[in-house]
Amino acid sequence: MAEPADRSAELAGALARVRERIAAAAAGRKGPAPELIVVTKFHPASDIRLLAALGVRDVGESRDQEASAKAAELEGLGLRWHFIGQLQKNKAKSVVRYAHSVHSVDRASLVDALGKAMAAEQQASGRPDLACFIQVDLQDGGGEGRGGASPAGVAALADRIAGTPGLALAGVMAVAPLGADPDAAFSRLAGISRDLRLSHPAATAISAGMSQDLEQAVAHGATHLRVGSDVLGARPPVR
Repeated sequence: MAEPADRSAELAGALARVRERIAAAAAGRKGPAPELIVVTKFHPASDIRLLAALGVRDVGESRDQEASAKAAELEGLGLRWHFIGQLQKNKAKSVVRYAHSVHSVDRASLVDALGKAMAAEQQASGRPDLACFIQVDLQDGGGEGRGGASPAGVAALADRIAGTPGLALAGVMAVAPLGADPDAAFSRLAGISRDLRLSHPAATAISAGMSQDLEQAVAHGATHLRVGSDVLGARPPVR
């Protein structure tokens, strides 16, 4: 295991390279630069503490048990936790205790579970509304699907989120299908986002792009990038 100073230098270098890629991809683009969410799943809390010292504020996790433990351990660092994995309804109560946003809302029953959990949590703690991204399955454009609601189902799901107290409709999210052209996939997601904004003008966020395809995502208007391995390196063995 690397010494903390060595690991910090390693992370700083990787973080700088990713930020340079984002800046280059966004050069000439109107509006604010995309937000970087560093995906920290399977990596230790010590890495997240080092990232926080390097100025990272947004981190992404995909398993509630791991995320809730890290959030509790690192409370006070001013981090914003983004839940990015498939979410079971029975985890809603736990997730709303620490998550700033959920990027994987894909069905009406999950919206209802999150709404119920938020009602109780806001009464207890007064926390802000939970930002919700609709995960869209782009599989029918080619390649192997990565989960999410069908494009045809986005409008109804958006209405349900927007009509649920405690939830704020942020926008859309997608992972480029395996084996498909990410440029074409993110172009399609941008079109879905435009259609969504006709009825929900404030739902401007597009969560798209990872280590291997962030440039294509930025080209099609991504506002949030979820990057893990190019910052933190290979995932440690899962125990």
